[in-house]
Amino acid sequence: MSVLLDVFLPVLPSGVLVITAATAAAGTAADAAADAARGHAGFADMFALVMCAATASVLGDLVAYRLAWRGGDRFDRAISRSRRLTAAQAKLGTALLRGGGPLVVLARFAPAGRSVVSLGAGVMHRRVAEFLPWSALAGLTWAAYSVSLGYFGGQWLGATWFGTAVSVFALFAAGSGAAFLMSRPQPAEAPTTP
Repeated sequence: MSVLLDVFLPVLPSGVLVITAATAAAGTAADAAADAARGHAGFADMFALVMCAATASVLGDLVAYRLAWRGGDRFDRAISRSRRLTAAQAKLGTALLRGGGPLVVLARFAPAGRSVVSLGAGVMHRRVAEFLPWSALAGLTWAAYSVSLGYFGGQWLGATWFGTAVSVFALFAAGSGAAFLMSRPQPAEAPTTP
């Protein structure tokens, strides 16, 4: 539920919860390493966690998108009060028009990027066919990355607070990198000649 709702209010970043769950599952898988069948069950647990987190992420994106679509004027006024949000909205619109959906994937890792993208796509009345595939790819990529961090952190460092902390640090580092890449000015397009 946290993954679904953190698009609106990231009280506890959902990535931390996903990593913690994956770390705990990795710890139980490591405890049962002598049982060969458990290895398959551990993979199934990780796959299920990725799919649940990705599905909740996409559903949250769609809820935000639809609410922004319907309340476009109110969201537009709220966004126009912030220079940063206005710039992010313009950048998103340009990127989506050029088929730049990778921005949607990158924004999933940046702090508040998911909110800006989902709400911005709804306010701009982007077609769901332009937004949904990229949202699904973003949710799946983010979920797989978060679960992998927790799983491998738990395998290598044990299902401890230290293992979880290292994995969470890696998630925040990816978020900082994504925020940096999103804030860089885009190269100007070369003019087309007739």
